[in-house]
Amino acid sequence: MDSLQERIAGEIALSDTPGSTMKKWRELFGISQVELARYLKISTSTISDYEGNRRASPGVGIIKRFVEALFTIDNQRGGEVIRNLEKFSKGVKTTDDLFYYIHDFSAPISGTDLVRLIDAKIVTNPGYLDSMKLFGYTLLDSLRVILEISPSEYPRLFGATNERAFIFDQVSTGRSPMVVVRVAPIKPKLVVIQNLDSVDKLAIKISQIEKIPLLTTKLSAEEIKIRLNNI
Repeated sequence: MDSLQERIAGEIALSDTPGSTMKKWRELFGISQVELARYLKISTSTISDYEGNRRASPGVGIIKRFVEALFTIDNQRGGEVIRNLEKFSKGVKTTDDLFYYIHDFSAPISGTDLVRLIDAKIVTNPGYLDSMKLFGYTLLDSLRVILEISPSEYPRLFGATNERAFIFDQVSTGRSPMVVVRVAPIKPKLVVIQNLDSVDKLAIKISQIEKIPLLTTKLSAEEIKIRLNNI
């Protein structure tokens, strides 16, 4: 196994709910249960039982075969997911960076779930929320990200994937965070602006152009972490 495969296998092995973590990675790779079962030469019901945590925790051998299957199938499709994961994982920092905090969920949630969990108000693009799958969030100090992070460091903000929400703190109008999202080569699936009563019209327009739902919440950063970090 290479280092990325080892990291995924380690996350599954150390998870309190390894089946849910396997499901997260399968869905992140965009592989169906049927396709995975065909490659592994097992039944879809077996995969469903693992993902539903109805079977005993998978052993090292099963986890190894599972991860290798994800990488083989993706490589057969052109390797896009692997390339993105390697790009996002290169040089990633997490809680040591004071101006951003990264958390990856053990199982994906929808945009609608996120709205409910953080008591958010939907500003734009509500139609995308139900079908959206979010695999984590990044909490950002808006001013410091704008002033201190270089373009080469920007992928660090995504952790393992861009299938995530960006939650911006220290925002005055909402314009600057959305301008950053607009010009960046990699974009989050959803943006949350914290503690803002009125969102700038340009920020709303950018959100609509990029088809990225924009939410606001009154919750503090610490309360957001408390509500989301158990997922």
